[in-house]
Amino acid sequence: QVQLEESGGGLVQAGGSLRLSCAASGRTFSSFDMGWFRQAPGKERDFVAEITSGGRTIYTDSVKGRFTISRDNAKNMVYLQMNSLKPEDTAVYYCSAGTTWTKVRIGRGDYWGQGTQVTVYS
Repeated sequence: QVQLEESGGGLVQAGGSLRLSCAASGRTFSSFDMGWFRQAPGKERDFVAEITSGGRTIYTDSVKGRFTISRDNAKNMVYLQMNSLKPEDTAVYYCSAGTTWTKVRIGRGDYWGQGTQVTVYS
Protein backbone atom coordinates (compact mmCIF):
# COMPACT_ATOMS: atom_id res chain seq x y z
CA GLN A 1 0.00 0.00 0.00
CA VAL A 2 1.24 3.46 -0.91
CA GLN A 3 -0.26 6.75 0.20
CA LEU A 4 0.44 9.94 -1.72
CA GLU A 5 0.04 13.52 -0.54
CA GLU A 6 0.58 16.53 -2.78
CA SER A 7 1.52 20.00 -1.63
CA GLY A 8 2.90 23.24 -3.01
CA GLY A 9 -0.03 24.47 -5.04
CA GLY A 10 -1.20 28.04 -4.91
CA LEU A 11 -1.97 31.25 -6.73
CA VAL A 12 0.73 32.64 -9.00
CA GLN A 13 0.98 35.27 -11.69
CA ALA A 14 1.65 34.20 -15.26
CA GLY A 15 5.36 33.81 -15.83
CA GLY A 16 5.95 32.76 -12.27
CA SER A 17 7.05 29.46 -10.77
CA LEU A 18 5.80 26.86 -8.34
CA ARG A 19 7.23 23.61 -7.10
CA LEU A 20 4.81 20.82 -6.32
CA SER A 21 5.78 18.05 -3.96
CA CYS A 22 4.37 14.56 -3.56
CA ALA A 23 5.16 12.69 -0.37
CA ALA A 24 4.83 8.93 -0.57
CA SER A 25 4.56 6.39 2.19
CA GLY A 26 5.84 2.86 1.93
CA ARG A 27 9.24 1.25 1.84
CA THR A 28 9.05 0.28 -1.84
CA PHE A 29 8.76 3.83 -3.17
CA SER A 30 11.93 3.57 -5.25
CA SER A 31 10.46 0.74 -7.29
CA PHE A 32 7.43 2.74 -8.44
CA ASP A 33 7.10 4.81 -11.56
CA MET A 34 5.70 8.21 -10.60
CA GLY A 35 3.61 10.68 -12.53
CA TRP A 36 1.90 14.04 -12.37
CA PHE A 37 -1.51 14.66 -13.89
CA ARG A 38 -3.77 17.69 -13.93
CA GLN A 39 -7.46 18.33 -14.28
CA ALA A 40 -8.89 21.69 -15.24
CA PRO A 41 -12.52 22.56 -14.48
CA GLY A 42 -14.87 20.75 -16.83
CA LYS A 43 -12.07 18.78 -18.46
CA GLU A 44 -10.62 15.31 -18.19
CA ARG A 45 -7.54 14.54 -16.14
CA ASP A 46 -4.49 14.81 -18.39
CA PHE A 47 -0.96 13.48 -18.20
CA VAL A 48 1.73 16.05 -17.39
CA ALA A 49 4.98 14.25 -16.61
CA GLU A 50 6.41 10.96 -15.46
CA ILE A 51 9.63 9.72 -13.94
CA THR A 52 10.36 6.02 -13.97
CA SER A 53 12.02 4.06 -11.20
CA GLY A 54 15.18 4.25 -13.29
CA GLY A 55 14.99 8.02 -13.63
CA ARG A 56 13.75 8.33 -17.19
CA THR A 57 11.47 11.32 -17.69
CA ILE A 58 8.54 11.87 -20.03
CA TYR A 59 6.60 15.09 -20.57
CA THR A 60 3.52 16.14 -22.39
CA ASP A 61 4.37 18.55 -25.21
CA SER A 62 2.72 21.59 -23.65
CA VAL A 63 5.06 21.59 -20.64
CA LYS A 64 8.35 20.59 -22.24
CA GLY A 65 11.04 23.11 -21.43
CA ARG A 66 8.96 24.64 -18.63
CA PHE A 67 8.31 21.80 -16.17
CA THR A 68 10.81 19.42 -14.60
CA ILE A 69 9.92 16.23 -12.74
CA SER A 70 12.37 14.77 -10.26
CA ARG A 71 12.44 12.30 -7.40
CA ASP A 72 14.35 11.78 -4.18
CA ASN A 73 14.11 8.13 -3.23
CA ALA A 74 15.83 8.70 0.10
CA LYS A 75 13.00 11.03 1.11
CA ASN A 76 10.16 9.23 -0.72
CA MET A 77 9.43 12.43 -2.61
CA VAL A 78 8.54 13.41 -6.15
CA TYR A 79 8.66 17.01 -7.33
CA LEU A 80 7.31 19.00 -10.22
CA GLN A 81 9.14 22.26 -10.81
CA MET A 82 6.90 24.51 -12.89
CA ASN A 83 8.40 27.60 -14.52
CA SER A 84 7.02 30.15 -16.96
CA LEU A 85 3.51 29.31 -15.82
CA LYS A 86 0.57 30.18 -18.04
CA PRO A 87 -3.12 30.64 -17.23
CA GLU A 88 -3.82 27.42 -19.13
CA ASP A 89 -1.75 25.55 -16.53
CA THR A 90 -4.51 26.24 -14.01
CA ALA A 91 -5.77 22.90 -12.71
CA VAL A 92 -5.78 20.50 -9.82
CA TYR A 93 -2.52 18.58 -9.97
CA TYR A 94 -2.41 14.93 -8.92
CA CYS A 95 0.44 12.62 -8.10
CA SER A 96 0.25 8.99 -9.20
CA ALA A 97 2.31 5.87 -8.54
CA GLY A 98 2.36 2.70 -10.58
CA THR A 99 4.25 -0.54 -11.00
CA THR A 100 4.88 0.05 -14.71
CA TRP A 101 5.59 3.21 -16.67
CA THR A 102 2.85 2.42 -19.16
CA LYS A 103 0.20 2.19 -16.46
CA VAL A 104 1.22 5.55 -15.08
CA ARG A 105 1.50 7.13 -18.53
CA ILE A 106 -2.09 6.25 -19.50
CA GLY A 107 -3.51 7.28 -16.16
CA ARG A 108 -3.94 3.81 -14.75
CA GLY A 109 -1.59 4.22 -11.83
CA ASP A 110 -2.16 2.05 -8.79
CA TYR A 111 -2.21 4.93 -6.32
CA TRP A 112 -3.33 8.56 -6.43
CA GLY A 113 -3.12 11.55 -4.17
CA GLN A 114 -5.94 13.97 -3.41
CA GLY A 115 -4.56 16.77 -5.53
CA THR A 116 -3.33 20.31 -5.06
CA GLN A 117 -4.80 23.38 -6.74
CA VAL A 118 -2.65 25.52 -9.01
CA THR A 119 -4.13 28.80 -10.23
CA VAL A 120 -2.26 31.02 -12.68
CA TYR A 121 -3.63 34.50 -13.31
CA SER A 122 -2.69 36.93 -16.04
